[in-house]
Amino acid sequence: MKKTVFQLAFGLAMAFSLSLASCDKNGNLNLLSVDEDKQLGVQVSAEIAANPTQYPLLPESNTVAYTNLRAIIDRVLNSGKLTYRDEFAWQVKIIQDDNTLNAFCTPGGYIYVYTGLIKYLDTEAQLAGVLGHEIAHADRRHTSRSMTQQYGYNFVVQAILGKDSSLITQMALNLKSLQNSRAHETEADAYSVTYLSATQYPCNGAAGFFEKLIASGQSGSTPAFLSTHPNPDNRVSAINTAADKQGCINRTASSDNFTKLRNALP
Repeated sequence: MKKTVFQLAFGLAMAFSLSLASCDKNGNLNLLSVDEDKQLGVQVSAEIAANPTQYPLLPESNTVAYTNLRAIIDRVLNSGKLTYRDEFAWQVKIIQDDNTLNAFCTPGGYIYVYTGLIKYLDTEAQLAGVLGHEIAHADRRHTSRSMTQQYGYNFVVQAILGKDSSLITQMALNLKSLQNSRAHETEADAYSVTYLSATQYPCNGAAGFFEKLIASGQSGSTPAFLSTHPNPDNRVSAINTAADKQGCINRTASSDNFTKLRNALP
């Protein structure tokens, strides 16, 4: 059967895209280089800072909140399990929005946590688990792959090169609702367990968050990282099974940093 002009053109486009891709340290194909991930993160984080209406950031002058949040994040980052621990920025900002149960991480390791999520959770391990999940999206380079898939390679590269400032604005404003694939969400859950396994926390911390959502009946209308998973029960089971296999499910960890963090929020 003869191929149509469209089929030939599509095949050539796919071949060209694949020729640009290379395997990263994780062994995954990515059209963007690690340096492009880092550049994209710098630009997106600057755009977020420039949009206080959409992203009202808690001032850094609240040193108690930021010091205690960074203490939790640093335990995850220093677990020895990250691929890009030294390459990415791993900066954190708190977004003052008590109505949003969410967190996200840009390419290059810029972490954003909503006050709504912090105030909703019960323990430090739960927060560490959710943060581990988001850190995994950046460290496994899911976020840049999802952005490339959603916007197109050329769009993302044009944004990185600064050819059109509106491109970065669009990407930044939509980042909190960026949907990763089911496979990426599953992998991020698994790596949250792996990261926490080398910390003081019970490594099924993320499962506690999902269990709380299920119990309160909110699991169908909350963060973007739930949107590709219609059945959060499966995630709880998978996280607990992985944690049990790694022998780090029954730890008792202090929530001292978490308590200080919550008490310091407006």
